[in-house]
Amino acid sequence: MISYILPIRNEFGFIEKTLQSILSQNNGKDFEILVADGMSDDGTREIIKEYQSRNRQIKLIDNPEKIVSTGFNRALSITKGNVIIRVDGHSILGNNFTQHCLNAFEKVDAVCVGGATEHVASGFIGSSIKIAQSSIFGVGGVAFRQGLIGGEFVDTLAFGAYKREVLEELGGYDEELVRNQDDEFNFRLIQNGGKIWLDPSINSKYFPRTSFVKLFKQYFQYGFYKIRVMQKRRGIASLRHLVPALFIIAIITVLFYSLYGITIPAILLGASYTALMIISIFIELLKSPKNILSIFLLPITFFILHFSYGIGFLSGMIYF
Repeated sequence: MISYILPIRNEFGFIEKTLQSILSQNNGKDFEILVADGMSDDGTREIIKEYQSRNRQIKLIDNPEKIVSTGFNRALSITKGNVIIRVDGHSILGNNFTQHCLNAFEKVDAVCVGGATEHVASGFIGSSIKIAQSSIFGVGGVAFRQGLIGGEFVDTLAFGAYKREVLEELGGYDEELVRNQDDEFNFRLIQNGGKIWLDPSINSKYFPRTSFVKLFKQYFQYGFYKIRVMQKRRGIASLRHLVPALFIIAIITVLFYSLYGITIPAILLGASYTALMIISIFIELLKSPKNILSIFLLPITFFILHFSYGIGFLSGMIYF
């Protein structure tokens, strides 16, 4: 049996597409869909209940803490499947997603498999966020957000399919973490000898934030809780997580020097950042010239990504 776990809250505009993408998987296996809902108040629960009435495989679970980790663990505790697939309420699984995951398990020695995630956005801001989150300059070249030609072992991915035994052995998600639960679990998995495989045949779609305020809040929390992940795991999965914090430290340092009339460091930092940004924008223009208005917003989007994550990271260092 395949168990799909959806920890969600207030996904009125997306949950129907997500459920439909799961129900349309054609792999001939028994399956169940466990929706751990964080007490949605926007009509999401009514949509789920309507689908429940037509599909006995769907179960709705209350998640009063309203965070992903508690919802995932509640659902995990009652699953019956020997393959567990984490699905986000803002996502759509690709055609034969599940079968491709099962095929990947057969051909590689891994306890978690997944694939590239295509970001789909609406509006100029949403499209700009999508482009930035798929850019090396934006997020440091995360493998599952890039085009994938051949399969490879990675440190993390989105919407992974896990063998049940690894979740039972390692204990599910860490319920202290409001963000980065999956990153922490995947890091823990690798530290305990497990492998994560990113396969080109597996694909999904994700709908990113569509406002700069929500993006700032999201990436601030990513940076903030990354510190707790590093403390718990006593290590760091990738050096890219340090770069935004170093950027903020560099800004503070050059501002300090500027107070004493030493402006060369500020000029060098500003020129370097601007040059890298211009190169990235030029690359994006070559890739998708029709998105010129969204690309025009990239300087704002890039800076929000880097600044919010960096500030969150430094705040986490102080708080934790």
